[in-house]
Amino acid sequence: FMKRLVIGISGASGAILGIRILEELKNFSDIETHLVITKGGEITVKAETAYSVDEVKNLANIVYSVDDLSAQIASGSFETLGMIIAPCSMKTLAAIANGYSENLLLRAADVTLKENRPLILLTRETPLSKVHIKNMLTAKDAGATLLPPMLTFYNKPQTIDDMIDHIVGKTLLHFNLRAKNFKVYKEQ
Repeated sequence: FMKRLVIGISGASGAILGIRILEELKNFSDIETHLVITKGGEITVKAETAYSVDEVKNLANIVYSVDDLSAQIASGSFETLGMIIAPCSMKTLAAIANGYSENLLLRAADVTLKENRPLILLTRETPLSKVHIKNMLTAKDAGATLLPPMLTFYNKPQTIDDMIDHIVGKTLLHFNLRAKNFKVYKEQ
């Protein structure tokens, strides 16, 4: 039985986070990845990384069009481990917090919440406005986990890759998956 995990990439800065999560999940032979990228996410992939959108899509087992509201991940009867949105823009957060499911990424997040599955949001914005904070609280109250990709120093990062690896590792722990380059605090 393959365990399915839905990965969303929205238009916030930090597309590399979603990409690295997809790369890391390739190390788990029993995990099947289902990817949806927003149009803003595609723009960010091109602007911030050396990856093409097609290269990112090739990292996933199954890829959906953001406009395909009939896709299997739009249904609660399609069993998944949950969903990660990395990065999660404030626009995406606002839509999730308020049940506005205008595209497949938002509908899949809505389904994840209604089915009481883990929804991990790597929210990206700084500084935060009061509206952002209210939307975060609303999403949290609905069952989402907010995991802003914050800098950590106890793992003594030497490179940006070290910082990305840490965030990827913290994210995957929510699904009991141990990323190969992740160092937990007590192992320092």
